[in-house]
Amino acid sequence: MEGLPTTTKADRRWRSKNLQTSKPSLVMAFFSCVAWLYVAGRLWQDAENRKLLSTLLKKNIEQRPKVLTVEDKLMVLGCKDLERRIVEAEMDLTLAKSQGYLKHQLRQSDSSDQKLLAVIGVYTGFGSHLKRNTFRGSWMPRGDALKKLEERGVVIRFVIGRRYFLMLFNCTNGFNYFEIGSANRGDSLDRNIDEENRKTKDFFILEGHEEAQEEVPKKAKFFFSTAVQNWDADFYVKVDDNIDIDLEGLIGLLERRRGQDSAYIGCMKSGEVVAEEGRPWYEPDWWKFGDEKTYFRHASGSLLILSKNLAQYININSASLKTYAHDDISVGSWVMGLQATYIDDNRLCCSSIRQDKVCSVA
Repeated sequence: MEGLPTTTKADRRWRSKNLQTSKPSLVMAFFSCVAWLYVAGRLWQDAENRKLLSTLLKKNIEQRPKVLTVEDKLMVLGCKDLERRIVEAEMDLTLAKSQGYLKHQLRQSDSSDQKLLAVIGVYTGFGSHLKRNTFRGSWMPRGDALKKLEERGVVIRFVIGRRYFLMLFNCTNGFNYFEIGSANRGDSLDRNIDEENRKTKDFFILEGHEEAQEEVPKKAKFFFSTAVQNWDADFYVKVDDNIDIDLEGLIGLLERRRGQDSAYIGCMKSGEVVAEEGRPWYEPDWWKFGDEKTYFRHASGSLLILSKNLAQYININSASLKTYAHDDISVGSWVMGLQATYIDDNRLCCSSIRQDKVCSVA
């Protein structure tokens, strides 16, 4: 029988040496694989980045603005020059108004030289024909009665703008000009108002104003500014078209205030500024009213009264007066910086339950 294999002491020493030398090799091989994977990942990421940058660069090149030609530059300069001249013209007009050069230019041909007590402007719109007839049949005189009222010093007119008011700037073909007018002048809505006015003679048409809901704050500016140029009165009264008036009561109230300068009269109120778009009475300039979001004290827009000098101030500075989302807030902001006398008269609170109030919601 063959004997079992035997290992000598030298063989065991050789095998132990091989195992000891193979461990560092395995560690080195592992780290080499990790390094290779890292380098490969970075190369792939760099390739993706280069591809992305190439795409962005291509888009930027496509969107790069074209080089302006000499004609284009001249056209831009022409528009800027036109804008500068318009601003200068507005400043000259403001100066002329302040010096009284335009004071009597637009006086109504049918008005006398007598000093009126009040001009009452009743806001109306193109779709309010039935409302106007209701007013004419109730508190507002018509025909000969309207003329007799004017002899007493009170003028009443329905206030309305035009269908669409357009200001067009044209700076092409080497020249520039601007046009102001109604793009739809002569359409059925404007013609209907003109025809109704020929019959009733009780309209005050604001030729430079677009009659639209979003333009109501500007309508107040146009009304006071144009009315003070057309009529010489102690007071100028703005009334909404959903308000019934005790005319004799209003006349009596104004008679007692006659001769009082800088009078801002109405049902004074304040309230929350609505900052959430989409809600009723939203105010886009809400951030201007402070952290409390509360309006300053102002007269309700249903019926508000300005003395002559305040209306003149609006007329003189109309080009620079800021309008807000609501006409009563706008008027209040114009008056707030002046030495005006605020007169809070509860008889002008149209929704109150007072028996002696001079207005009520229709």
